[in-house]
Amino acid sequence: MPSADGAPAVQYAYKASLIGAAHRFELTEQGLTWRIGGKTGLWPYAAISRVRLSFRPVSMQARRFRADIESADLGRIALLSTSWQTSALMAPQDRDYRDFIVELHRRMQAAGSNAELIGGLRSRIYTAALVLLALVAAAMASLLVRAILIGELAGIAFLLGFAALFTWQVGGFVRRNRPQAYSFDHLPQALLP
Repeated sequence: MPSADGAPAVQYAYKASLIGAAHRFELTEQGLTWRIGGKTGLWPYAAISRVRLSFRPVSMQARRFRADIESADLGRIALLSTSWQTSALMAPQDRDYRDFIVELHRRMQAAGSNAELIGGLRSRIYTAALVLLALVAAAMASLLVRAILIGELAGIAFLLGFAALFTWQVGGFVRRNRPQAYSFDHLPQALLP
């Protein structure tokens, strides 16, 4: 879709909550234009100082991705890969989100951006998550050993099933959100739908 100046524009919109206006974004020749509620702004691509991509599942949507875009002078905005439809439905917008993020990076690179490109969680949060996982694993292992020693077959089955489900759910989150730096040419595929 062409923008007002005739250059091709890329648009993306999502609803962050069930009530409230949609968050609208557009990549134009001048930069990233956004409208969130009653606020609007235009950030030149070279003014964007940091982009952080992450994987942020929630109970209503197990495949939700997030991009935090920051400007040293202008603030921070967030883009989510899902949009609220009804009180019980959060719809994925995987292709549109991916296309928008890839094009944003392409335009930032073309503008000569020196932005810090980060994937995953902050190092301290990631380390805390690993420590917590180690503590849970140790507790589960001790319960499993106790169940084996007393011959509680139902307890053994429950603990093994719970451990498998926990590893599948939390392990994927931790694996995808490993802290990393990336470049404009090599976006982290685990952090894009």
